[in-house]
Amino acid sequence: MRILVTGGAGFIGSHLCEFLLARGAEVVCMDNLLTGSIENLAHITDPRFAFVKHDVTNYIHVAGPLDYVLHFASPASPLDYAQLPIQTLKVGALGTHKALGLAKEKRAKFLLASTSEVYGDPLVHPQREEYWGNVNPVGPRGVYDEAKRFAEAMTMAYHRFHGLDTRIARIFNSYGPRMRIGDGRAIPTFMTQALRGEPLTVHGDGLQTRSFCYISDMVEGIWRLMQASVNEPVNLGNPKEMTLLALAEKIVALAGSRSAIKFTSLPVDDPKVRQPDITRARTLLGWEPRVDLDDGLSRTLEWFRAKLGAP
Repeated sequence: MRILVTGGAGFIGSHLCEFLLARGAEVVCMDNLLTGSIENLAHITDPRFAFVKHDVTNYIHVAGPLDYVLHFASPASPLDYAQLPIQTLKVGALGTHKALGLAKEKRAKFLLASTSEVYGDPLVHPQREEYWGNVNPVGPRGVYDEAKRFAEAMTMAYHRFHGLDTRIARIFNSYGPRMRIGDGRAIPTFMTQALRGEPLTVHGDGLQTRSFCYISDMVEGIWRLMQASVNEPVNLGNPKEMTLLALAEKIVALAGSRSAIKFTSLPVDDPKVRQPDITRARTLLGWEPRVDLDDGLSRTLEWFRAKLGAP
């Protein structure tokens, strides 16, 4: 197999590149390094791996055949898309169009990395794929939510009109080594603060919920979706839900930290609940997460400890 991974220098993308190489694939990684990092790929020495620095909102050229185009390019944290709103919209719209055009040219299968954010601040709980969502299109999070919703619509249009063999992965909160320090998401923020002995900043009352999937489980789910005959969206995430306050307290304990909890204002349109219904993934892919939260958080903490040079 020869596979293009856009956004391959990012958190999920870099783990996916590794995973595919370990399964014998030749991998072309494409990233403009806006939020990705070449450090995430520095350890890869496999001759079947190639890195191309390119902005996928422009025409994409890849010489030779491709079996898959996996489109993961996009800022992915609220802090990122607040600082990069236009780029986020462009990569969701223009980038998806260019990546789909390449897949059509190469007669390759296409997989879109979508997001649980297409559900917005959901009125249905847990979230199943048939739910259309509750999104504020003009709010600050709309640049990401609507970019991904448009990307899904474009992907299905290419499937229906051009007969392109497409997949849509609706990815819920994922975590693990290589998350960016300071990217604004809960786990890297809490871990950095706990290891530095700083107060953990919890938004609102901390009772809003999230569901966290360890990275090795996530890439396994993506791999299974790549090979499945399913064109409709599939939720990939961990259905075990917890409050952000409970997460903060757990990270303090695992880190052996004395950090206090500090409550801050709730961001605009912050989802109150987030939990995937993974019935479709279980049924069609035979997939569900296996890594226990404490185990996954401990592995991630060790990476952050080394990265920060913390004792």
